[in-house]
Amino acid sequence: MFAIAVKEEQYKTYILSDQPAQSRVEVVPERGGIITSWQVQGHDLLYLDAERFANPDLSVRGGIPILFPICGNLPNNTYCYQGKEYQLKQHGFARDLPWEVTEGVTKDQASITLILNSSDRTRAVYPFDFELAFTYKLKGNSLEIDQRYTNTGDRPMPFSTGLHPYFWAPDKSKLQFKIPAVQYRDQKTQIQYPFTGSFDLNVDEIDAAFTKITGLAATAIDHSRRLQVRLLFKASYSNVVFWTLKDQDFYCLEPWTAPRNALNTGLHLMNLQPGDKWETQVRLTVDFF
Repeated sequence: MFAIAVKEEQYKTYILSDQPAQSRVEVVPERGGIITSWQVQGHDLLYLDAERFANPDLSVRGGIPILFPICGNLPNNTYCYQGKEYQLKQHGFARDLPWEVTEGVTKDQASITLILNSSDRTRAVYPFDFELAFTYKLKGNSLEIDQRYTNTGDRPMPFSTGLHPYFWAPDKSKLQFKIPAVQYRDQKTQIQYPFTGSFDLNVDEIDAAFTKITGLAATAIDHSRRLQVRLLFKASYSNVVFWTLKDQDFYCLEPWTAPRNALNTGLHLMNLQPGDKWETQVRLTVDFF
């Protein structure tokens, strides 16, 4: 019923499948531990820019990138810690580094666990020691992303984390959203707007931050494809971001634990004590109608 296969292409790709449910997930550990594909009953649910994915010098646009140790960007890509300035580019480094596969399970589900440890490369821009463990679990029409963050160093570790799913939508005019908030902030202009379930998709870019959410799920309904994707997350996720570009066949619904620039402002920033572990989870489900 459940299986894990490996294919060798430009990058080694792990394929998790639930055969009776006709669902499958593809994971590329070498390229930031990213999920590149999620299919259910023959429907592709994620968008992937294959050209950018093939270029290791570019960040991936598509799949489900991992955001750590920041979400969004910092002013001038800079933050200060104990009187010293450090440079971190947008969304951090976890999405750009190779992860290590440590476990695969095919009993009761198809799952794979990936690990990312701190290194000289990460300490140069983020002076903390850590271990991240992400377990991707596929069962039926659900994809679960379990996460464990461990502070392996000797000082408190500040961070935020999030996911950046790119959902495929060939006709965005037929989309409707249920997000547990009544307003959002345009992240470029900082203007607040009321939210009624849709966006003006004629503008070049929408970068909307929902910072006062009142629930733990967001739903995107695609009437053109007759399906809905539901994003469920733990209470530690204080923000949901919606992002899309005009004339591009994707939209993003992103759970973040903290807003942009949290390393400088401290707003909703996690502070993990030495030796401590913190766990969280995001779950995606798809239903057809």
